[in-house]
Amino acid sequence: MKKWSVFALWFASFNTFASSSDFSWHGYISQGVTQSKDSSFITDNDDVTGELTEIGLNGYYQLAENISIAGQINYLDGGNRFEQGARLDYLFVDWKLPNLPGGWRGQIHAGRFKNRHWLYSVTRDVPQTRYTSVLPQSVYFDGFRDVALGSNGIQTSFSHFGEDNIWKLNWSYGRSNINDSQRDFLLGYEAKGKIKQDFVHQASVFWQPSSMTWKLGASWLNSDFRYMPSEDDNRLAGGANIERIMLSGQYFAESWEISAELIREAQDSQGLFSPNFVSKRTGEGGFFQFRYLFNNDVSGLIGFDTYVNDTSDRNGKQLEAMSGGLIPAYFGYQDTYTLGLRWDIAPKWRLQGEYHWVEGATRVVSLLNMDVASHADKHWEMWSLQLMYWF
Repeated sequence: MKKWSVFALWFASFNTFASSSDFSWHGYISQGVTQSKDSSFITDNDDVTGELTEIGLNGYYQLAENISIAGQINYLDGGNRFEQGARLDYLFVDWKLPNLPGGWRGQIHAGRFKNRHWLYSVTRDVPQTRYTSVLPQSVYFDGFRDVALGSNGIQTSFSHFGEDNIWKLNWSYGRSNINDSQRDFLLGYEAKGKIKQDFVHQASVFWQPSSMTWKLGASWLNSDFRYMPSEDDNRLAGGANIERIMLSGQYFAESWEISAELIREAQDSQGLFSPNFVSKRTGEGGFFQFRYLFNNDVSGLIGFDTYVNDTSDRNGKQLEAMSGGLIPAYFGYQDTYTLGLRWDIAPKWRLQGEYHWVEGATRVVSLLNMDVASHADKHWEMWSLQLMYWF
């Protein structure tokens, strides 16, 4: 009932501005059924569930010639993948910079803005823009999605459309609030304190030829976190730094397209478990997807996604040995094969299905949970069928 009250208030607010020519609004609603088998990644006990709900309303208001306000509120339920509930997706002031030299265009976003640095980060919460409901976990990690989606701070974007080349440069600096479900993934269910993100600093560059058939990009992320334990906590005060480098690419043809991203991220942690605890690891992975358009209404997708938690322990054997066998080796990596099908059954209506075959479980649950082995078998599967409408 609470979620419908939130959206009723938001809808009423939109109607207040709807008569203005300076205001526009859109939305979407999506409902599906889903299951994860032999894993608790989405559902428990191999249950088939309707916990695949996405509802969103977004608006855009032109304050002046170069200044506007944009915002979106949504309700999400993805099973065990992330925290269920309504949230403010973004709300920022958009200032389009006038008369930049050399034919460049620029804009500044101030407020809660969306991550513009990866291929699918901007529209990750808009179901009709995604090819699958579960995105490749090497890059679009659901356990940390709310932090990766956007930040509270400032973001700048610059673009140049030349005769032969199109360039886009993005920079952002801010921070996000970290909820308890994300804390549990990072530090395990036994953690009772609070995690604070001190900052996240990102930059990216994308290039396309004037034909726009190619899109190539590179991005960088650096972020610091602090943990503040509670009085009855078995975790200690500590911190972590994460640095991520990514390469992105897409190719568009008349009836098919390919997309891929590669990631390498280093994590440096101190404290948390003992005063002298220090941990350094480097993870890496990436995904490849091929999409084919059978006709204007039906398309199919095949994909492969891979990630290793520590490049010095690719098969997880050291992880298993260091934990005394409590953490099976297959929690050190994760490989996923995906098939997807999309059908536009009517204007603004779509039915989309997908099936994933997975080996490994490093993205399923925090490796710091004592019962980690109970959360996934070495080989597991997941699927979903989702109906969506947008306006």
